[in-house]
Amino acid sequence: MIHPATELRIVNETIGYGVFATTLIPKGAIVYVKDPLEIELSPARYNALDPAFRILADKYSYIDEKGSHIISWDIAKYVNHSCRPNTMSAGYGFEIAIEDIAPGQELTDEYGLFNLMAPMTCFCQSPSCRGCVSSEDIDIYAAFWDECVRDALSCVASVAQPLVQYLDTETYTHLLRYINGKGAYRSVTCLKAHRPTPVSIATVSSVAMIPEMAGKTRARRRRN
Repeated sequence: MIHPATELRIVNETIGYGVFATTLIPKGAIVYVKDPLEIELSPARYNALDPAFRILADKYSYIDEKGSHIISWDIAKYVNHSCRPNTMSAGYGFEIAIEDIAPGQELTDEYGLFNLMAPMTCFCQSPSCRGCVSSEDIDIYAAFWDECVRDALSCVASVAQPLVQYLDTETYTHLLRYINGKGAYRSVTCLKAHRPTPVSIATVSSVAMIPEMAGKTRARRRRN
């Protein structure tokens, strides 16, 4: 599920569609959560698809740490890659804004965290464009990406979080423990298919609650 302050627009003829902010999305805001409405294709289900449907799955899905193809039911599947993204997948399974995203600005992500099945030519044209994105990028850039995510997580408790109510119980618990300095940080390497490797680092010491959840006790759905 994508952040509600977004809309689908045409980027250009080469890129096609993209997702844009309709209001300010602050650094630290969770911009995507994997919810129970997402289509989840296990490796067996994916391999059983007819070739035509497999092409569509490849185009609109990302691959999670279990090796399953995840296809979003909303416009989240149209978020484009940039080698200088303003959002990034965290080791907790959600995506977070790593800088303020202004109204009218396109949301971009780091596809190097998506377990790509084949290298992808990049057209992002950012100054840091790698030219090609592949599943091997996580082995090269994980430390830098973790730095970006940790910096964004330091803002989680101080900004509005309209999606936090959709986090599953386990993810919410791990996130809350981390921002309160009681749990280890989950590295982006946890997202690598079949090879989760959590990393423990220094955590935030101040006690915090996440906006939209403070004072609430509500059931959250657990991912299968």
